[in-house]
Amino acid sequence: MELLTIGAFAKASRLSPKALRLYDELGLLTPARVDPDTGYRRYAPGQLEQARLVAWLRRLGMPLARIRRVCAMEAGEAAGEIRAYWARVEADTAARRDLAAFLVDHLTRKDPTMARTTAPLALRYAALSDTGRVRASNQDTAYAGSRLLAVADGYGSGGASAGAAAVDALRRLETETVPAGDLLGALEDALGHAEEAVHGVFAPDGDGADAGTTLTAMLWTGSQLALVHIGDSRVHLLRDGELFQITHDHTVVQSLIDEGRLTPEEAASHPQRSLLMRALGRGADSTPDLRLHDAHAGDRYLLCSDGLSTVVPAGDIHRVLAEASGPEAAVRELVGLANASGGPDNVSCVVADVVEQG
Repeated sequence: MELLTIGAFAKASRLSPKALRLYDELGLLTPARVDPDTGYRRYAPGQLEQARLVAWLRRLGMPLARIRRVCAMEAGEAAGEIRAYWARVEADTAARRDLAAFLVDHLTRKDPTMARTTAPLALRYAALSDTGRVRASNQDTAYAGSRLLAVADGYGSGGASAGAAAVDALRRLETETVPAGDLLGALEDALGHAEEAVHGVFAPDGDGADAGTTLTAMLWTGSQLALVHIGDSRVHLLRDGELFQITHDHTVVQSLIDEGRLTPEEAASHPQRSLLMRALGRGADSTPDLRLHDAHAGDRYLLCSDGLSTVVPAGDIHRVLAEASGPEAAVRELVGLANASGGPDNVSCVVADVVEQG
């Protein structure tokens, strides 16, 4: 078998000699033979396919360390790894797109030439939290006020105190004047107070190291709802008869779904379905999702802990939200459905209707 010079191989593979030398040093593409005296590299024609694969993966933006793993796999396994990588890229891109949209909207509202006129709107709301049928105590906190809606799902021996402390730290937003142009800063400041409050919680045994909580809250501004979300509680929006989930779970299982490693159906029974990737607590990643939602008259929002979403099918949630006469009736029926399904966890619901002021 005649070997190709590095120049000929570079031309055939559409990689530069410099790139080939780098890939050799990194163990991605080792030459078939290296002259012991001159160090000159020669490649086998059969290595062209791997060289092209490396080039394509680099064009995808895949890190070199991951390319090395892909190149060591069989074809089917390598295809699965590439699929998982691209799903993760798409999920990250979607998150950055949401942040970009938030910032554009935030800055647009600071521009006096872009001021909007809307009909006066108000919220009608209700909150309900229940221990469920299995747990001995309730570590959830649900709150609904004239400006703040919030659900927290505590964990650990101090979870109940952690969730309550986080929501209580946000309640100052009920009475503070928050300029529309500074909503992002106000939310970040309030979240910082919530995180400090959680860190200050001590469990009954005197150790708060395992005390933490999810936190999902919405702040009403008169024409918008600003969302802050950390963890696996959820927000749903019923608009024009359609139900949308407007939060993304921060769990290990959801990350596996995003990467294409699990289907939603498989995730429902996965043993790690409740393992959080983000939360408020010592040592936890507390990076929040922040968004603004323009409110429309007739909108109905649901904030709920996973004690509802993991046991009550989405179709039943949709039906209740579409048919309930008001927020109080909706929260009672949703909690009742969770308990009728066994009530394996604490369950909390907040429902808010956007209505025209009359």
